[in-house]
Amino acid sequence: MKLKPSSFKLTRRTKYFWLRLFFTLFVLAIGYTELQTTPPPSTFRPQTIAISSPAGQVLNLLPIKGRAPKTGYERELFSNGWDTVETCDIRNLVLARDLTDVIFVPNTCKVASGVLNDPYTGNMITFERGQSTSDDVQIDHVVALSDAWQKGAQSLSPEIRHSFANDPLNLLAVDGNANQQKADSDAATWLPKNKSYRCPYVARQIAVKHKYSLWITQAEQEAMINILKQCPEQTLPL
Repeated sequence: MKLKPSSFKLTRRTKYFWLRLFFTLFVLAIGYTELQTTPPPSTFRPQTIAISSPAGQVLNLLPIKGRAPKTGYERELFSNGWDTVETCDIRNLVLARDLTDVIFVPNTCKVASGVLNDPYTGNMITFERGQSTSDDVQIDHVVALSDAWQKGAQSLSPEIRHSFANDPLNLLAVDGNANQQKADSDAATWLPKNKSYRCPYVARQIAVKHKYSLWITQAEQEAMINILKQCPEQTLPL
């Protein structure tokens, strides 16, 4: 049977139609696959924040990563007790720095008594050295040792971890109960009850983590941003 020219032209159009349809569906399928495998834009949030304070600028420099496992952590990996500077231990040096009306044990650097304007609660606490009273005021690692371990300190040398645990920049005399409540929390899970101290508290954590090349989590950064927005001129502690 001999095809008429009009029949041949129709067949060729049909083939062309199906070819274009197949190509279009193929392109759409590739695009859909890429869409499914590409994370949503929200997962690529920029690290830089629009806070021009000194604390905010340093916050921009901190790497953002997930929390590493706590496996292998021990307090002794940082320091076995307080360091000593010219026969005086770091605990008493921090007490003498942070308390007022300080009275020393005669002929020593040990603080016998004093008054703490507690930064975490805003309460005034009378410190008296004694077996049942000394713990009313405790020395807090602002960036907890365990938190540091999970955010980069595992790779630090023992000497640097020792410095971290005894660095006055990372130490504060605070209310004993508040210190226990804080434990090893970061800024995303614990902030001082005293709201007026939250900006200096976050700034101190930023300073410590930057000094020792530690990282923060995404939730931690967001918490710090929310605090620093309330104090656009916040500086870092010396």
